Amino acid sequence: MAGVAAHRAAGPRRHTGYMGDPGHSDAVTRRFPQAPASAAAARRFVAEALADAPSDLVHTAQLLVSELVTNAVLHARTQVEVGVRVHGGRVRVQVGDERPSRGLVPQDCPPYAGTGQGLALVEHLASRHGVHADDRQKTVWFELWADGPPPPSPGWAAHVPPCATKGTVTLVDVPSALYAASQQHRHTLLRELTLAASAGADLGVASQDLVTANDINNVLSACVTAALEEPLPDVDLRALSLALPADAAPAVLILRRVLELAEDAAREERLLTLPALPRSRAFQDWLFDQITDQLTGGRPTAWTVLPREPDVSPSELVPWDAGHLRVSRVPAIAADEGNRIIAVNGLAADMLGWEVDDLVGRPLTTLIPKHLRQRHLAAFGSLLLTGQSRIMGRSVPLPALHRDGRTVPVRLLIQNQEMADGRSVFVAQLVPRADTTDGMPSPAGVKSRMDHEPVVAPVPAAGERAGTMADAGGDMSAMERLALLADTGAELSNTLELDDALARVGRLVTRRLADWFVVDMFTEYGQVDRVCVVHRDPPGPRPTPYEGRLPPLSEASGGPLARVLRGAGPLLLTEAPPPSRADSALDVHYRQLFRHLGAASAVVAPMRARRENFGALTVARARGRQPFTEEDLSLIDDVVHNLALGVSNTRLYQETRNIAQRLQRSLLPVLPDVEHLQLAARYAASSTTAQVGGDWYDSFVVPSGDTAVVIGDVTGHNLDAAIAMSQLRSMLRGIAVDRQEPPEMVLRRLDLANHSLHREATATCIYGLIKGSAHGPWELSHSAAGHLPPLLTTAEGDTHYLEQGAGLLLGMDPEMPRHTAVDSLPAHSTLLLYTDGLIERRGEPLGHALTRLRRYTADLARESLDTFCDELLIGLGADNTDDIAILAVRPTPASADGGG
Repeated sequence: MAGVAAHRAAGPRRHTGYMGDPGHSDAVTRRFPQAPASAAAARRFVAEALADAPSDLVHTAQLLVSELVTNAVLHARTQVEVGVRVHGGRVRVQVGDERPSRGLVPQDCPPYAGTGQGLALVEHLASRHGVHADDRQKTVWFELWADGPPPPSPGWAAHVPPCATKGTVTLVDVPSALYAASQQHRHTLLRELTLAASAGADLGVASQDLVTANDINNVLSACVTAALEEPLPDVDLRALSLALPADAAPAVLILRRVLELAEDAAREERLLTLPALPRSRAFQDWLFDQITDQLTGGRPTAWTVLPREPDVSPSELVPWDAGHLRVSRVPAIAADEGNRIIAVNGLAADMLGWEVDDLVGRPLTTLIPKHLRQRHLAAFGSLLLTGQSRIMGRSVPLPALHRDGRTVPVRLLIQNQEMADGRSVFVAQLVPRADTTDGMPSPAGVKSRMDHEPVVAPVPAAGERAGTMADAGGDMSAMERLALLADTGAELSNTLELDDALARVGRLVTRRLADWFVVDMFTEYGQVDRVCVVHRDPPGPRPTPYEGRLPPLSEASGGPLARVLRGAGPLLLTEAPPPSRADSALDVHYRQLFRHLGAASAVVAPMRARRENFGALTVARARGRQPFTEEDLSLIDDVVHNLALGVSNTRLYQETRNIAQRLQRSLLPVLPDVEHLQLAARYAASSTTAQVGGDWYDSFVVPSGDTAVVIGDVTGHNLDAAIAMSQLRSMLRGIAVDRQEPPEMVLRRLDLANHSLHREATATCIYGLIKGSAHGPWELSHSAAGHLPPLLTTAEGDTHYLEQGAGLLLGMDPEMPRHTAVDSLPAHSTLLLYTDGLIERRGEPLGHALTRLRRYTADLARESLDTFCDELLIGLGADNTDDIAILAVRPTPASADGGG
C-alpha cells in the first residue's frame, strides 16, 4: 500500500489526445506497482476519473479494470499503467503492462470458476474490447457505450508464446470435462499461492519457482486452448497435439512440485481453496508425466489405459449428464459438492419410497439412517478438505433410509465425475442386497428389474480403436467380417453382466459397421425396454427421450420394430418408416427415433436363441455414409445371433444366481427379542464374484431360556453352497432345540447328520449358548468347528479372542472329539461372531487381519450396536471378495436404558 500511496501522491498524468486517438479530449493515466493492492487502487482511480459519468458505467468500469489489473499483476508481473477517458458519454479504459511477450489466454470458464473470469467478464460486459502490443508494452482495452450500437469489436485470440525450438506432445483420450476441472484447479491454486506469498506467508515455495510455475502453467493453458481450436484428425482417437517449448520439461517439474506444496497448504486450510479430488489429482499427474516423458523421448500413453486406485475410477470420455443417470438401469443418485441431491432415477426413488421430483434438492442425508449421518458428514467434509476418500470407487455394503423410516440394505458404489463445465458431481449406485437390518427383503419391483451389482462399462483403450468404420460406410473384407464375429463372441464371454456385455458389443459394432447400435428387449412382464444405445462418437447426440420403457407392443403395431419383436426379419430399411393410418404409439416412437438418429439406412433384426425371442437389434448408418445393402444382412444376422446367445447365457446365469439370492434372503432369520441382550446382524454378498455363498448366521431362544448364537460358512459360491447352508442351518436349529445339550454335542450331532446327506457339505461353524439373568452375570459356552474365534470387546475398548473350544470343521470326521469353552461376558461388552470374508485379504497373514479387526472393534466399543455393525461393513467390507456374515451380541442389564 505504501507504493500505491506514493504513486497517488504524484498525481495523475494527462495526455493531449487519447492513447493513439488524437483529436479527442485528454486521457488520465496512472502507474501502479506489481502488487495485489494495485487492483483496489485502480478501482479507486477509475472512480475518481469517472466522477461525472453515469453510475452504472462507473461500476462496470471499476469491476473490469479490477479484473484486468489482477491479471497483469499475477501473470505479467510488471508495473501496470491504467488509462481512463470519457468522450460523448462513452468510457474507454486500458490496462498496460511491460511484458508484451506474455499474450492473453482467454478461457471458457463457467460462472462458478474461481479463476479465468477476467477476460470473460470483459467480453460479456464491455461494448468493445481488444488488445494491442508493441516492443515495449501490451495494452488491453475496453469501451462502454451508453448510446447507440458500437462498431464491431476487435476481440482477442489465444496467444501461444513464441519459442526457438518446439517439441510435440500428444495427449491421447483426454476427457474434456476432467481436463477443464484440472485446469481450473491449477489456476486457482497458483492464484491463491501467489496472493499468500505476496502477503508474506511462508508456504515453502521459492519466489523464483513460483514465477516459473505461473509462467509454464500459462503456456500449457495457451497451448491446450490453441489445440482445442484445431479440428481433430480422427474423432475416434480423441488426441490433442501440443506444440510446447522443447526445454519445457524442467519447468513442468517445478510446476508439479509447486502444486504439490499448494495442495498441502490447501489441506491445512492455509489457502482459500479446497484440494483436488482423487481423480483430478490422478489426471494431473498423468498430464505432467506425459509432457515430461514425451519431451525427453517417451511415447504417448492414453489416459484410459492406466491402472488406477479404486477411488480413481476409469472415466467414460462423455462428461456426466443427468440424462444418462435418469435412463440408467442401475438405481442411482447424484449429489453436488454441497451434499445436495441434483438427480435421481426412478429405480432409486422407487426403492426408497420417494417420487423423483421430491428428492431433487434435498440434502443427501435424507437417505442416510440417523446413526450414520454424522459419520457421512464427517467423511464428506474430510473428502473435500483433504482430497482423500475411504470408499470412493469401492463397493460398500450399508443401509439406506426408506421414506417410511425402515432401512433398505444396499451395496453402494460412489464415483466422482465431472460435468461438461468442469464441476464435480458424486454419483452413487445402489443395488439391493440381502440383510436383516429391518428384517425385510429388498423391494420386489426393484429386484425384478435390477438384481445385480453395479457395472461401470470400461472405456476401450486407444489400441482397440484400430479398424474403425470407413467414412464411405465400411465395405468389409471376409477377414474383417470374421474378426467382427470373433470379437463379438469374445466380448460376450468376458462378462456375465448383461448391460456391460451389450455396451461392449455396441462399441465394437459402431467402430466397424454402423453409426448407431440400439437394443430393445422384452421384460419379464412382456413390456419392451430400450436397454442399450451406443453411438460411434461417445460425446455425440444421445436420444434420451427415446430410451427406457417403450410404448406397448399392441395388436395394432405394424411398423418395422413391432414386426421384428414378433420374430420377423432381419429387415433392411433404406429410409425412415413411412406413417400409416394404423400407426400405434410404438410405431410412431420408432419412426421418431429413426429421424432423431439422423439415420439414412438401418437393419432391424430379431434377437432369437433357444426358441425364444428376446428383443430386437437396430444398427443404423447416418446420412453421408454408404447405406446398408442386402449383402450386409447375413453379417448382421450372424452378429445378432451371437448377441442373442450371449443374452440367453447371461439370463440363465442371472436366473440361477437370483434363485440362490432369494433362497439366501428367505433363510436370513429374524433375530429374537431378548430383554437383557441386544442383537444385531448383517449379511453382504461378495462384491467381486457376484455370486451367493454359504455364509449364514442364526439366533434363537432354546426351551431352557438360553439364547443360541450361530455363525457358519459352507465351502463354495454357488447354488449348491446355498442349498447346503440351508440344510445345515435347519438341522442345527432342530438338534439344538430338541436335545438342549452342550455346544460340543450339538456340533457333533450336526456333523453326523451332515454325513447322511446326499451331497455332504464341508463347512465351518460356531454354536454357542448365552446364559444369564436380566441383571447378569452372563456367560458364553461355545464350540467351534474350524471357524475363526469369536471376538469379545469390552465397553472400555479392551479386546481378546475366545480361542478355546476349537475343533475340526464339519464334513471331515464326525467321530473326532469336540470341546466346549465357557467365557464370561461383561455388561455392555460386545461379542462378535463373523465369517472370514470380513477380514481375510489375499496375500495377507491371518494374524494381521485379526489385529486389524481388534482395532476396529476397540474404536467402536461405545457405539450403538447398529453403528458397530454398519461401521465394520463400511470399514472392512468394501470390495470384499467373499461373502460376509456378522452377528453381534451385547449384554445389557435390565436397569439400563438399552442405549448401548
